[in-house]
Amino acid sequence: MSTIIETRNLTKKYGDFTANKDVCLKVEEGEIRAIIGENGAGKSTLMNMLYGTLKPTSGEILFDGKPVTFDSSLDAIKCGMGMVHQHFKLSPSLTVYENIILGLEMSREVSIFGKKVTLPVINNKKEKEAVRQLIQRYNFNLDPGAKVKDLSIGAKQRVEILKMLYRDVKVLILDEPTAVLIPQEIEELIEKIAELKKMGKTVIIITHKLNEVKQCADTISVMRRGHLVGTVKNDDSATPETLANMMVGRPVQLVAAKSPKPVGKEVVLDVSHLSAKDSYGKAVVNDVSFQIHDNEVVGIAGIEGNGQTELMYLLSGLMKNSGGSVKVKGKEVLGMWPDELRAEGIGIVPEDRYRQGVCLPLSVSFNLISGYHGDKRFCHSGLMDYAEIRKNKEKLVEEYDIRLSDSADPPVEALSGGNAQKVIIAREFSHDPSVLLMAQPTRGIDVGATEYIHDEIIRFRDKGKAILLISSELTEVKGLTDRLLVMYEGEIVGEFVSDEVSFEELGLYMSGAKRMKKDA
Repeated sequence: MSTIIETRNLTKKYGDFTANKDVCLKVEEGEIRAIIGENGAGKSTLMNMLYGTLKPTSGEILFDGKPVTFDSSLDAIKCGMGMVHQHFKLSPSLTVYENIILGLEMSREVSIFGKKVTLPVINNKKEKEAVRQLIQRYNFNLDPGAKVKDLSIGAKQRVEILKMLYRDVKVLILDEPTAVLIPQEIEELIEKIAELKKMGKTVIIITHKLNEVKQCADTISVMRRGHLVGTVKNDDSATPETLANMMVGRPVQLVAAKSPKPVGKEVVLDVSHLSAKDSYGKAVVNDVSFQIHDNEVVGIAGIEGNGQTELMYLLSGLMKNSGGSVKVKGKEVLGMWPDELRAEGIGIVPEDRYRQGVCLPLSVSFNLISGYHGDKRFCHSGLMDYAEIRKNKEKLVEEYDIRLSDSADPPVEALSGGNAQKVIIAREFSHDPSVLLMAQPTRGIDVGATEYIHDEIIRFRDKGKAILLISSELTEVKGLTDRLLVMYEGEIVGEFVSDEVSFEELGLYMSGAKRMKKDA
């Protein structure tokens, strides 16, 4: 095989910060290459330079053995590089074929006195047929006339891939391609990637899901703190554990071992017939009921957009309900403000760290007491105890490995996304709540910090706590919980003992193909 992509000492700097340092990478034509690494390791920066959305500070990119310079992603596509981003860039109101053709529309032609004349009118019939042939060629099982807004997440991803294949790219970069897919869709995607390889395409996958890397990659490159630390063949020696070790630089336990301590009998959190509607009057949480006992972690799985976000809003005081009840140790707490909920012993790790978790312009030290700033430990007679606030910051920064910039107490906006999340985790865990409401607690977090958070969740559970864990990471939500609920279209459609249900079975409930019978 010949080398299709090569980088020579590729470096990207932002002021004094170096995101990529002298990266030398070779990708062979027709291979599936995985690029893995912790949050902030430089994976996305490297791929964005290859795709033309970032310009290198120094170094060289070669495509098919020739040096190239990309001023935009259009230049990269023309050269033969395509990229499918984690957050899809589709127009929901347009059809499949319109999204794929977008920017390369076909005009109608008519014959006038024997000469072909191009009209300023789109030839929808010709476009639709071209996309139908493309779908058929790659066996992607899509209706070219279907509206994108009506497609599943997996189908939308296939549309994104076809957009690049229509432009005849040789190399396809997939950024976290399985982040929002159910197990069945993940298996289908892996099959499609293998088919693309057979057809001569080169596929580069940016991901942190090591089990999926093992299923599809030929070669695995590992990045750590901006450096390419190694490239290995995907053989028996490249286990998820050894790959995680390369990513972090030390042995890592990927999923915390569950405690043998049995679930308690006291109901700590009691959610009963909880319902809510959005601004359009649509039911987004519909008659949701569940209980969490002491010494218990209950997880909620589901494809994003099926009510998990709204459920978290309701439980954390950010959304009004249309019915139902939420009690903590028998006391009604539904409708309380977040600061009142914290006073009742409820810790909150929100889904969106920047909108609900931190105040970006504020320093790390003040973010670490946000929501608890009225505590006597930090405030006396209306005056802040800055010495105690600083002491709290120093303790939590060390304990939770929060990596700060050159400043001793920078604003949170100066931190990476993973370190901003650590600030939230440190704040909520350190106040020893009796109930923890956690949504996507390890999203954007590196492997080492994820290991720490998983261990903390289990430790809290064993202290008699009740924990609600909402996560799109099925391995995480299944591996850490005692019971697992599945949400679909705002309802609880399945309930399982976590160790007794397969990923495939969960996928059927997550997609709405199966649901449990409601009590009469």
